[in-house]
Amino acid sequence: MSPIHRRPATSHLFPVSNSSRGIAAPEFHLIAHIDGGARGNPGPAGYGVVITDQAGHKLAGLSEYLGHQTNNVAEYSGLLAALDYATRNGNKALKVVSDSELMVKQIRGEYKVKNPTLQELHARAKALIRKLDWFTMQHTLREGNQEADRLANEAMDKGMGRRAPSTAVPAHVSSDELEGVVRNGVIELVGGKFPDGAKVRVRLKQ
Repeated sequence: MSPIHRRPATSHLFPVSNSSRGIAAPEFHLIAHIDGGARGNPGPAGYGVVITDQAGHKLAGLSEYLGHQTNNVAEYSGLLAALDYATRNGNKALKVVSDSELMVKQIRGEYKVKNPTLQELHARAKALIRKLDWFTMQHTLREGNQEADRLANEAMDKGMGRRAPSTAVPAHVSSDELEGVVRNGVIELVGGKFPDGAKVRVRLKQ
């Protein structure tokens, strides 16, 4: 994922026309938390997007495995997915939250886009932004983007053929017997859990 930048979150309004400059957020608008990453950079890549309404009610979770790509391509792919969702569903106002300071500043025009691949993605994003009546983009620290980060990692795991850790009881352990490890005087169960209120007997296994 993108590196953590210890700076305050900032936002910027991108007007479609000069007359919309300075307009406050519309009463009804979408919020998209986006994230993208590549393991190895470049490497197996994916993005995650969480779409909510202005009140924070979740509307959609989007993710996709992108194959062998860079972090920046994955970040832009998440932005395009959010913009595409808004325009396809007839929404004209969108706030995007991203932990990629580079992409945020490139979209704002504060940084130039020199990479040819990113230039194409940047142009596509700006074209979609022009279809909106209101658009703002905010940079956040990674801690403020955890669900989008989770979706991006799940997309990468799925694309790489990895499975999420299972909570099922191992086949060699009976349903009323679980193994565990003692750490700092506390037993941590491995591969399952007992129901609340269950009475147990502990036997040390050599």
